[in-house]
Amino acid sequence: MENIREKLAELQGKFAEIYGVSLEASVFAPGRVNLIGEHTDYNGGFVLPCALSYGTFALGRKRADRKLRMYSDNVTRLGIMEGSLDDLKAYENDHFTGYVKGVIWAAEEAGFVCDTGMDILIWGDVPNGSGLSSSAALEVAIGLLIKTMFSFDTMTQPQIALLSQKAENEFMGMQCGIMDQFISAMGKEGHALLLNTGTLTYKHIPLELEDAEIVIVNSCVKHSLVGSAYNDRRNECEKALALIRQAMQDGVLALPASGKLPEGLCELTAEEFEAAAGVLKDEILCARAKHAVYENDRTIRAAEALSHGNTALFGKLMRESHASLRDLYEVSCEEMDILTDIANAKEYVLGARMTGGGFGGCSVNLIKAGYGKQFRKEVGEAYTAKTGKKPLFYACVPGEGARVVEPQA
Repeated sequence: MENIREKLAELQGKFAEIYGVSLEASVFAPGRVNLIGEHTDYNGGFVLPCALSYGTFALGRKRADRKLRMYSDNVTRLGIMEGSLDDLKAYENDHFTGYVKGVIWAAEEAGFVCDTGMDILIWGDVPNGSGLSSSAALEVAIGLLIKTMFSFDTMTQPQIALLSQKAENEFMGMQCGIMDQFISAMGKEGHALLLNTGTLTYKHIPLELEDAEIVIVNSCVKHSLVGSAYNDRRNECEKALALIRQAMQDGVLALPASGKLPEGLCELTAEEFEAAAGVLKDEILCARAKHAVYENDRTIRAAEALSHGNTALFGKLMRESHASLRDLYEVSCEEMDILTDIANAKEYVLGARMTGGGFGGCSVNLIKAGYGKQFRKEVGEAYTAKTGKKPLFYACVPGEGARVVEPQA
């Protein structure tokens, strides 16, 4: 928290310098790493992320008019970008302001109407394109900022997450699930969060590893097809679910144990999926659905393993997760496979997998305690030798979710 307060003091001065006035409110929302449970969130399944100690600040002050003035201290070349509460639409040259406008728009759709414009400054240290949810951190920060400035007392943290997801889905056009925004809003220091994305019920699980540690590795690669491919995967899963539901309605397949038609693929057990796989004539649809169902099962077992300190089983499930993401869901890439293969070949690595939407970004690695320095050296050198790229390493310190951070007097 001291580092956060130090950074806030710096940004407080920057806000006064940029806008010529002092700020009224300041908030912080973290990025996240997903330990396991990838591409299950929009299929109604479980995920197991934790909030990180780095994220995004949003500072603001109300205006007397309806202007939105927005400044990012990460991309200072853009200067102050302007918008209006009367023109909450997405434009091609929005840059970061699309997320700001999107959350304000989503809030207004839900009845939380900002009655004046704002001066806003943002800064974050979640690497863009890393798969650690820099966009979700920004969205949740803006949601909490307007809640604070406009005294939207009935706006809850889970609701901020849902409004942020709505902004991403409907304003920005990225069909993400709820995981990223939910963990940013609801993270707990020292804990992972097991979230049922179908019901939004959740449980904080202590992430106190006596014999292991978690290291995040940025491959420093991000392929451009991530956005379109992400939406494609979601559409493929929806098609697979529709075929299964139709077969159940027609009596070709038995209903699941619940006795109801599944609302998401992850409501199916592995056994129920295998019985239903025959109606998925398309190999691609079958592969996508199989990943979702089996990844959901892995996530439930991984959370149980974590609760009992069984890091060996947790690592095994991480390896299986990456293989499924690579072979069935096809969202890995050559560099990420090289990175995880190098890590998984080390005897002191319990498990390594890609994390995030895919096609680059970061891996998450569970290693035996005390091997952090050796891991960084050996994996870094081997990855650079094979790809020519130098990876970045981040410690995984499970942090608190979005919160108001009081500015200095």
